[in-house]
Amino acid sequence: MGYVDVAAVGHVLPDGRELLRDVSFRVGEGAKIALVGPNGAGKTTLLRMVAGDLPVRSGSVARSGGLGVMRQFIGMIGDESTLADLALGLVPPALREAGRRLADTEAAMRAAEARGTDSTAAGKAQLAYANALAAWGEIGGYDAEVLFDTVATVVLDQPWDAVRDRPVRTLSGGQQKRFALELLLRGTDEVLLLDEPDNFLDVPGKRWLEGRLRESAKSVLYVSHDRELLARTADRVVTVEGGSAWVHPGGFTSWHEARVARHARLDEQRRRWDEEHQKLRELMLMYKQKAAYNDGLASRYQAAQTRLRKFEEAGPPPVPPKEQDIRMRLAGGRTGKRAVICEQLELDGLTYPFDLELWYGDRVAVLGANGTGKSHFLRLLARGGSDPDPATGPVDGAAALAPVAHDGVARLGARVRPGHFSQTHDRPELTDRTLVEILWRGDEHRAGMDRHAAMGALSRYELAGQGDQRFGTLSGGQQARFLVLLLELSGATLLLLDEPTDNLDLASAEALEAGLAAFAGTVVAVTHDRWFTRSFDRFVLFRGDGEVVETPEPVWGV
Repeated sequence: MGYVDVAAVGHVLPDGRELLRDVSFRVGEGAKIALVGPNGAGKTTLLRMVAGDLPVRSGSVARSGGLGVMRQFIGMIGDESTLADLALGLVPPALREAGRRLADTEAAMRAAEARGTDSTAAGKAQLAYANALAAWGEIGGYDAEVLFDTVATVVLDQPWDAVRDRPVRTLSGGQQKRFALELLLRGTDEVLLLDEPDNFLDVPGKRWLEGRLRESAKSVLYVSHDRELLARTADRVVTVEGGSAWVHPGGFTSWHEARVARHARLDEQRRRWDEEHQKLRELMLMYKQKAAYNDGLASRYQAAQTRLRKFEEAGPPPVPPKEQDIRMRLAGGRTGKRAVICEQLELDGLTYPFDLELWYGDRVAVLGANGTGKSHFLRLLARGGSDPDPATGPVDGAAALAPVAHDGVARLGARVRPGHFSQTHDRPELTDRTLVEILWRGDEHRAGMDRHAAMGALSRYELAGQGDQRFGTLSGGQQARFLVLLLELSGATLLLLDEPTDNLDLASAEALEAGLAAFAGTVVAVTHDRWFTRSFDRFVLFRGDGEVVETPEPVWGV
């Protein structure tokens, strides 16, 4: 069986800021340990250090057993990547290298045959392929192909040979996550590192994951913000906050109470430290004053100095981390009474024709299983519907979204300006720009602002410390918060949110809910977040049989 030991680990960011210090915990054999904490606190960084992706320059990480890793954006590995690329990225390194060598030599052999080169060159290509095929078999490649076939059949209901060359981008985010999780949980690795494994999963998928984690004999260290999944699966909770981490020995159900009690203890310890420090300082000053005219007290003055110095060198106890204060000011604006009108709208290959009217001020949750067309529906509206109006066109990257094949009509009402939040945060035009630069320069839909105003806006979203950091280097939660800020600044009157809470910590999700409650406009959100869904008043269900219906209450898994 496998385990992970993290001992006194620290990490310093490239700009010199200390992100983590003295982090210690153990993932025992068969344990399910959850990493929780605010966005940007260092959870993903810690996982990357355990995985070996980042060097451990302070402290140590010890592991036993094979290691399987699922990163936060598991499928975001390039538009032309195939399911075979995804599968090979999740197997042990030696097997991965053998698989890629096999693919390369096979491609070279077919290219040589297609060019009609001389027999010597073709023979060399065939020999290289034969050697790679033998190495693939020796290292366990055929057993891996059996596993790939099993997972493809379970997740996609098709054999591996039929889907291995399928582009990853043609799978929904939930299908990508389910494929990766099935492969890792059925694989031979004894230790799994899972970064937000529940993201993109529908509610039945989350329930499936809860069951599989509970029954698995593997040792699992995972990051999640889904409170129900945490409550059902975590044996212990490691909280990353305030630049370090602490371990709650119970499950998530008692974690909040334990955190409140811990903060109270830290406050009391700091108060007592301050009182003792003040007493020692006053004693030292008293002896200093008396020693000035009484040499017999010089030794006591020196002793008081030594005692104060040692007390200060030991340092004060840590203070409780500052609670997040995120203020999202989603303004919106008045539009026509009818915000969205769909008439016999049919998403090709996904839904039957349906009619739908959304009114100004509606809060609509779009529910349904993965792959039923929910994200396609949001993308169509984000592009302005079937016949977009250039005067109120899409904002903040929505115009670059791929067209959505459909029949029927989807149109936006008067003065409705859509703003789109993508579940995958796919904004390549932002990746290499700093947050201040993005806000300063603006774009064709949004005027820029000076640095002072930009830092003020970032501060409201608890992102001031990341102002000079590139968007592509932010954590998933920080990216999500910044994309909401761009929506705030865009002037959108129709918010189209695709899984907005997936990467948000609890404080950020609550801030988003408060911001949406104050938003003067219409909100349409695709979500599998059972807690978040309770804040909506209309529910549109994309059924697995292609029907789109409105339901009076949330419906899951139909």
